[in-house]
Amino acid sequence: MAQSSRSCVHAAIVVLLILTAVMLLALFTRTTPHPPLEVAPFALAPFLGASLAIGAVAFQLGRDGGRVGSAFALLFALTALISFGPQKYLDPAFSRIWPAVITAQGAIIVIAFFGVKALIERVGSAR
Repeated sequence: MAQSSRSCVHAAIVVLLILTAVMLLALFTRTTPHPPLEVAPFALAPFLGASLAIGAVAFQLGRDGGRVGSAFALLFALTALISFGPQKYLDPAFSRIWPAVITAQGAIIVIAFFGVKALIERVGSAR
């Protein structure tokens, strides 16, 4: 992955780390609009903690642009979709949470775009 691509993905990971941490803090402090305590099939706080851990690994391993770092970045983007995915447009609190949702979706798109691009480049160079 080129340096500029790594920088974009790294920045997108930071965006998702911050938004997920803010969401977890809102949950703990019950600051409205806070996320629900539970979503089927799990409690949200442990999930957000796991998501932050995956994001931290993606941030650390993403520095070299290797496959493992890219895989963790994509996994982190997938976990962010639980909290910030398109289903949030139907959330009754959307009028109050839209800045976080739109920002997170932009970061998810950046991670997905550069992740898929790097995968295609690797497959092409392997031939």
